[in-house]
Parts: sequence; C-alpha cells; structure tokens
Amino acid sequence: MRNGARLGMHRLVPKSIICLREGYTRQALLADLGAGVTVGIVALPLAMAFAIASGLSPERGIFTAIVAGFLISALGGSRVQIGGPTGAFVVIVYGIVQKHGYEGLALATLMAGVIIVFMGLAGFGSMIKFIPYPVTTGFTSGIALIIFSSQIKDFFGLSMESVPADFVEKWAAYGRHASSFDVRAIAVGAGSIALLVLLRRLGPRVPGPIFVVVLASLLVWLLHLPVATIGSRFGGIPRTLPSPGLPHLSYEKIRILIPEATTIALLSAIESLLSAVVADGMIGTRHRADSELVAQGLANIGSVLFGGFCATGAIARTVTNIKSGGRTPVAGMVHAVTLFLVLLLLAPLAGRIPLAVLAAILIVVAWNMSEIGRFRMLLKAPRSDIAVLLTTFALTVFADITVAVGVGMVLASLLFMRRMAEVTGISALTPESANEEAEELEERRSAEAVSKLRVPPGVEVFQINGPFFFGVAHRLQDVLDRLESPPRVFILRMRRVPAIDATGLQALEEFRDRCAWHGTALLLSGVQPMVLNAFRRAGFDARLGQDNICENINHALERARSLLAQPKAPS
Repeated sequence: MRNGARLGMHRLVPKSIICLREGYTRQALLADLGAGVTVGIVALPLAMAFAIASGLSPERGIFTAIVAGFLISALGGSRVQIGGPTGAFVVIVYGIVQKHGYEGLALATLMAGVIIVFMGLAGFGSMIKFIPYPVTTGFTSGIALIIFSSQIKDFFGLSMESVPADFVEKWAAYGRHASSFDVRAIAVGAGSIALLVLLRRLGPRVPGPIFVVVLASLLVWLLHLPVATIGSRFGGIPRTLPSPGLPHLSYEKIRILIPEATTIALLSAIESLLSAVVADGMIGTRHRADSELVAQGLANIGSVLFGGFCATGAIARTVTNIKSGGRTPVAGMVHAVTLFLVLLLLAPLAGRIPLAVLAAILIVVAWNMSEIGRFRMLLKAPRSDIAVLLTTFALTVFADITVAVGVGMVLASLLFMRRMAEVTGISALTPESANEEAEELEERRSAEAVSKLRVPPGVEVFQINGPFFFGVAHRLQDVLDRLESPPRVFILRMRRVPAIDATGLQALEEFRDRCAWHGTALLLSGVQPMVLNAFRRAGFDARLGQDNICENINHALERARSLLAQPKAPS
C-alpha cells in the first residue's frame, strides 16, 4: 500500500526537481538563460496579440505569460514546456468576455484551474490521448479560421466601432465597412507578414515576431503614420503586476459558467499534453502527464490572481525554446522573468506598437494552426472520420467551441461503438471454427484434447467474438429463437471477449433466465480474467453457478455430458 502511494506521488513530482537532483551544471544554466531570454522576447508580442484578439487589454496577456509561464515551468512535468496564452483560447475567451466581462472570465478560469488540478490528481493525464484526432483537428482548424476573421478590422484599418462575435455577422459587417480601409494599415500588416515569412525561411533563428514588431513600430513612429496603436486604443501598459485578488464568487455565476470552465479545462489539458508530446519527440525524453496537468491547473489559478486569464502549453514557444538550447524548466522560468523585466522597464514603449502588426502576427499564427495539409489528409479518411472532422469544424466556426467539442466527442464515440458492434459477433460453432479451435488446442495441449470438441446431441455451442457491450448485447436475446427447439445445454464461448459492460451483464442475466424458462442449462467457457472479475463484482457467477463457468471448451463439453446424463430440469 505504501509502495502504491509512493508511486502515485512520484508521478506528480515536477521535472524541475528531477533536473536538480540529476545535477545542474554551469553549461546547462548558460544554455537555459539564452533560451529563456529568446523565448521571452518572442512571447511578448504574442501575449499581447492573443489578449487583444480575446477582447481584453494587452497587459492581461503579459500578466498571464509571466505568472502562468513561471508556474508551468516550475511545477510541470515537462523539461522544456513553455506556457502562456495561446490561440486555442481566443474563441472561448472572447465569447465569455462578451457575455460576462472579465470578472466572468476570471471566475471561469479559476474554476477550470481547479478542474485541471483534480484531473491530474485523478490520473487523467493518460486519458487525454483517447480524444480522436478528427475532433482536435476540427476544432483547431475552426479556431484558426476564427482568429483570422477577428484580425480583419485591424489588418485593413477598417473604421468600425465594434466587431460582432458571430462569424457570419462579422463578415457581413466587414462587407458593410469595406470602403473604410486604410492603405497605410494594410501596408504595415502586409509588410509584416512578408517579413515574417522571409525570416522563417532565411533566418529561422531570428525571433521574427519581436523583430517585426520593433521594426514596424519604428517605421510608424519615424514616418508619423496615423495608424491605430496600442496606446491610441488602450492607453498604454502598466509597468508592474497588479496586486493579487480573487474574482467575485457567487453560486449563480459558478453554475452559469460550468460549461465554459469545463471547455477551458479540456482545451488547456489537451493543448498542454500535445505540446509536451511534441517536445518529447524533439529532445528524446518523456513528460509526466499528471504532474503537467496539476501545474497547468495551478498556473491558471495563479494567472487569475494577478489579473491574467487562461493559459496552457504553447507548442510554438516550446519549439523555440528547444531550438534555442533550453533543456530544463529553468529556461521557462527565465522566459517569465524576462517578460517581467520588459514590463518593468519598457512598458511605455509598448504603446507605440501598431495594431496592424499584431494582426499580421496572429494571421500567421492562424495559418500555422489551420494545419491545412492534415485537414486535407483527413478528408481522405473513412466517412465516419470525415463526418466528425467537418461537424466539429462547422460547429466551432458557426456555433460555439463548447458545443463543437462536446458534439464531436459524442459523435466520435457513437461511430466508434458502431464499429466495435460491427466487429463483435455472436455465432454458432461451425466445423470451420471447431477446426480453428482444434489447431490452437493441439498447439497448447495435445491431440487427445481435440477429440473432445465433438458436440453431443442436445448441446448447442455459440461464441462471442469481441467486446460484449451495450452496442451488441441485444444480439444475444434472439439466439434461442433462431434454434428449431431449445437444447438441453447451451454453451456460450467467451474466450475472445476481452471486456464486458453493465448492459452486457444484464443481457447475460436475461439470457440465463430465458434458458431456465426453456429448461436449458447455460454454460460459459473460456471467460477472460477481466470479464470474470466483472461477474464476481456483480454476483453473476454465484447466480449462474461456479460449476457452469468452465475454463475452456473441453471442460464445458464434459460438464454438458454430465448434465445430459441427468434428468431434464423442468422449464
């Protein structure tokens, strides 16, 4: 028991502690310092851009990157994970801010943080991998399209008071204000995109976003271009973190925000673990999923305390950290400290950043998120996967990401159950299947055991192939009706049944009752250990009779012969 508890706690130990135990050298420190500063510089414009796209002031993105970024690296289960605001949250955050304001967003993020912590403590880290690929691709591509759509106003410099939240209404509003475009804003935005693409190809080690932001800000300032900036819209950025404080808690608000908090929790968990998996593949390590989830939850709680919003592992910044030489969580903590120093020393200069350049950065981010190649590849997948992909994508864009993820998961689960039902069958023992059984028994036991497979008159042998769950349980009910007359003994072979659920157990109970009504003895053979444990927990083995659960088909036939020698039981 103590060993189990020790192993359970071991999975929650942060990688920062493990790295220190292994020995932290001066060379590793220098590498982490360089990588941390580089990632901090890259993260600055992204943090502000994601906050603005989410309907918040830019400093809230910086607060999130500082607090959540530090906690994710210090407490997380990945060596190189970089945390902060990401594009995955833009849609859900924008919707919450429009309905409930920042107070509602802070409360939803706080609730999500608690949910994620419990997910990690409960060992949900390994279960996230069961989310189907078409679902994640569908909502990621949908989010990318929405992020792109949300940047049209600033990229083209349109004269609009506000941008509708609904996708269709948003583009209709753009159409009505299309004539108000600003050539100077377009030039800044288009030039920024061109430079970002050029730097990625020719200078991949150059931190493109910060380079483009600095260059564009200088040009706008020197040429006195009258384009919208952070200062003109938001009035500048404070030079320090706000005092910690909790959002207003009320039962009614908590109840209303449960769906949004759950979506934030799922997105944070999925995004962070996907990022950790990508990082593992690049540096050849393995992350601790449950420790990472606990850290993500605590980071979201900490972010809210200091005026931030939801955060998760950022794949692009994590990759930048790795390519810059970061190999331990110290690099992520340095990245957060770098952002804090920038906030402390250079906050007044941030007011000169043009909004068009931030829009250009997010358009490039949206393009990278869209995964067009993978989307096209999935369109060649089986029809059921295509249905899940397109449904999730369409609901993300035209409805709500909360609905999209929920419906996508339900649809994928239903289609999976249908596939499992198709591969699970209940059929009579034929000479061909008997020969297959004989070959296996001949290999494992002896040729003498094969002769016992001869089924005596008055005995019927059926077999179940595949998981016996609610999708196929109904097939057992009409098995007796397909026979010309009820047999004296009915043997149900279950050696190829790896699992059974409550509906399958109930179907067996009802089938046992029907057999008893016909005066037929029911025997089970080759029951797998997992299924047998389910029988014992439900008490089914006692009701059926221990003697009627046989180790294999040979024992079942021996038991059948002994029953045939006895008087027939009354129906």
